Amino acid sequence: MEKAIKRYWPVFIVPTLLAFIIGFIIPFALGLWLSLCDFTTVTDATFVGFTNYIRAFEDTIFQHAFWFTALFAVVSLVVINIVAFLLAFALTQRLRGTNFFRTVFFMPNLIGGIVLGYIWQLIFNGILQQWNQAIGLNEWYGFAGLVILVAWQQIGYMMIIYIAGFQSIPDDVLEAAEIDGANWWQKLVGVTIPMMMSSITICMFLSITNGFKLFDQNLSLTAGEPSKLSELLALNIYNTFYGRTGWEGVGQAKAVIFCIVVVAIGLIQLKVTRSREVQQ
Repeated sequence: MEKAIKRYWPVFIVPTLLAFIIGFIIPFALGLWLSLCDFTTVTDATFVGFTNYIRAFEDTIFQHAFWFTALFAVVSLVVINIVAFLLAFALTQRLRGTNFFRTVFFMPNLIGGIVLGYIWQLIFNGILQQWNQAIGLNEWYGFAGLVILVAWQQIGYMMIIYIAGFQSIPDDVLEAAEIDGANWWQKLVGVTIPMMMSSITICMFLSITNGFKLFDQNLSLTAGEPSKLSELLALNIYNTFYGRTGWEGVGQAKAVIFCIVVVAIGLIQLKVTRSREVQQ
């Protein structure tokens, strides 16, 4: 079998490599080029250097979207992971009905973001009508609504990862901690969390990258209202590219900046959390 795999490896590698090159490398390289051009379509691009990047950084709406997205990513990261961790901890304590509750908490993750956005828009507006308000009339209502929506959708998914982490901890390690006189808090901080760092790394990476990349929920819940103050970065790039005539190159430059920021933050987070992982 090993000899056959070595002999026919191109059959398995080449199609995937070609798909990766055609579906990612070439469009990415074209996108980098277009970010340096003034264009309407890819066939009429005119090179303008870094003008698009300068215009992107000078765009006050983009600046606001960047800091609004950064704040949203941090808050959603904390809320999602703390609640998911506590749920996973509770559902690994041999309680009755744990499988049922795991299914219930995971189900929101199966619903599409656009549908969730419209559902929660109706819920929030129904609540805010008591004060003659709506979620699209205040950016911080929109911010809170987005955090609640994303937390409700993603907590169940992160919970499953944390449950797998809890179940991977050897029982004899916890028993040894108990014999040494450790209470539940000392076991949690000194044993459980360090041995679950691989799960924490995955969940934090998914949470922070999803927070920065959020688009469909933002579009359906607030659509950037009021006056684009609740726009996250992905929606801002979309509106720049498709909603502002002559700004296609600027929208492409924003997309490149967005890509660099998300990749950099993801790599930094992975480096920090992986350095704390414990080998079992």
